[in-house]
Amino acid sequence: MRAWTVQTSGPVEKGGLRYVRKPVPRPAEDELLVHVRACGVCRTDLHVAEGDLPTHRAGVTPGHEVVGVVAGYGARVEGFGTGDRVGVAWLRHTDGTCAYCSRGAENLCPASRYTGWDADGGYAEYTTVPAAFAHRLPGSLDDVALAPLLCAGIIGYRALRRAALPPGGRLGLYGFGGSAHLCAQVALAEGARVHVLTRGAAAQRLALDLGAASARDAYAMPPEPLDSAILFAPVGDLVPVALRALDRGGTLAVAGIHLSDTPPLHYETELFYEKQIRSVTSNTRADAREFLTLAARHGVRATTHTYPLSRADEALRDLKAGRFDGAAVLVDDGS
Repeated sequence: MRAWTVQTSGPVEKGGLRYVRKPVPRPAEDELLVHVRACGVCRTDLHVAEGDLPTHRAGVTPGHEVVGVVAGYGARVEGFGTGDRVGVAWLRHTDGTCAYCSRGAENLCPASRYTGWDADGGYAEYTTVPAAFAHRLPGSLDDVALAPLLCAGIIGYRALRRAALPPGGRLGLYGFGGSAHLCAQVALAEGARVHVLTRGAAAQRLALDLGAASARDAYAMPPEPLDSAILFAPVGDLVPVALRALDRGGTLAVAGIHLSDTPPLHYETELFYEKQIRSVTSNTRADAREFLTLAARHGVRATTHTYPLSRADEALRDLKAGRFDGAAVLVDDGS
């Protein structure tokens, strides 16, 4: 099969990703073999490729927003059959026995493993996934539209819940890429007033088209104090900016898996009046089920830009440079 591998971690412009031929993987006894139909391009893939996240698997194939069909399965798999459409997301293993798993916080499991980081992912024609971590997908959306929901959508949903937005509250979104534009649709459907703070005219136009009350530069102040804010951009300098925009008692959720260093915080102007900061770590399978149900109910749609699988490196470069709004999705081009 054809697949991308991270040969050398570093700037994607330097060519550390390689498009290679490799054997089709064999599923373990508890795994599905998935023929990939579409794979979203996530900023986490960029962090894996560039070394912002430490190497967990040499020569790993990135990609964890996978829509595909079951092409085979191991001897212990039940409940799936050949041809079933499934989703493969970021979280692919937890031990199920630790204190975190026992209290419903499997996203904090110390033994957790991840698609496209600990195991080969979806920038390929085939991938594998433990059957217990495969997601059944709603039939109302096509493969390309579904792919970004499997990470960008799920993590945006968890970040929204972590931000503790009150009913009808005022929400600020810092950065407006794949995850934020899906999160915004859920928040708007639930009655929030959304303000978007982001670079780029195209992203600002998309925000307004989706129903945001305002769209301004990332370092600007929103037109009204915020009850909650979510930082999607991996820019630590924006943490104090977002905190200053919060009203008393507001919450900032930091949604990224990687964040550049934050500057010192000024207690009186950025933290006083019971403002709080929360991080967001991966997601649980329950988050995924809840979000996919809500997405189908509210008609949440990704704004997508397709790239052939053979141009995954270009998609990552364009993501890094902010050349598209919404989300990029890889589709097999047979080359």
